[in-house]
Amino acid sequence: MIEVQHIQKQFKIPIVKKGRFSGVRTLFSREYVTKEAVKDISFTIKEGEFVGYIGPNGAGKSTTIKMLTGILHPTQGNVRIMGYNPHQDRRKVVRHLGVVFGQRTQLWWDLPVIDSFEILTVMYKVDKKEAERRLSKLTELLGLHEFIHTPVRKLSLGQRMRADIAASLLHDPEILFFDEPTIGLDVVAKRNIRDLLKTLNKELNKTVMLTTHDMDDIEQLCEKVIVINDGKIVYNNTIPQLRNQIGLPTIMKISFVGELQIPKNHNTSIFIVERKNLTITIQYNRQQMKAMDVLQIVQGWGEIDDIHMDEPQLEEIIQKIYQVPAVPKDSLSVF
Repeated sequence: MIEVQHIQKQFKIPIVKKGRFSGVRTLFSREYVTKEAVKDISFTIKEGEFVGYIGPNGAGKSTTIKMLTGILHPTQGNVRIMGYNPHQDRRKVVRHLGVVFGQRTQLWWDLPVIDSFEILTVMYKVDKKEAERRLSKLTELLGLHEFIHTPVRKLSLGQRMRADIAASLLHDPEILFFDEPTIGLDVVAKRNIRDLLKTLNKELNKTVMLTTHDMDDIEQLCEKVIVINDGKIVYNNTIPQLRNQIGLPTIMKISFVGELQIPKNHNTSIFIVERKNLTITIQYNRQQMKAMDVLQIVQGWGEIDDIHMDEPQLEEIIQKIYQVPAVPKDSLSVF
């Protein structure tokens, strides 16, 4: 469905000169600095996959999406969407794409939602009867009844996002791009949007590419994740494989009954983080030891009463890949 081969994108940014008459000098001798937003990126996305495309601010996520949708042309490399070049065959490509940007809307601000839908169906040349059938189905699926005749400017953020998703589906595209679809939403609205995205992928077999800073979106929705940093892909595989590759420690809290005796020369692969009376918290690397191996060792320290295990948070894993300071969840990318 999506094939990306060694794409690069460079921007020429004018240098602002300082001093007297700088504006006049710029007219006759303008200088530029080259900014590489994307550097030699390649990946493929198959039909029906739900892929997370994540990275810190300025990593190149939005620039990549714009090249995939034909808004920008790669400086080098090739993009194919269902066999078409999105820049050269843009009219053919857009019929297969649905795009939703969390911070922008494709709806007309002062018009009722239904009017925006009607305009979009005409723009996409959707047959009138087919448009009515799709809109009826989307209205039921997305719960649009309560606000479909309300002007867009009066909608809540969650309602507007549902309306934008519906607008992106009116022409029945096979591929969906979602850029920060849950940003700024409350907990209930986020859950509703996630449920909708799951339905689109699982029941309607839509191929979905999602960019987000919300790690809960990634864990709950995506089968595969592509991590980009500084314009380059640093990881492209499943989330379980990502956990295994990074190897952050698994945390296990164990409670004992009666007596707890920890030998001084216990296995050094088990690191004791905390001890409170008959409860200990330990860390171990799943790449080096299995949970059952750990339990076989610690059961010699006393009679085990209860066990609780915690896997590393996905956000910790991603930050270890980035090797940059933590990124606020609601922050946006420059490129």
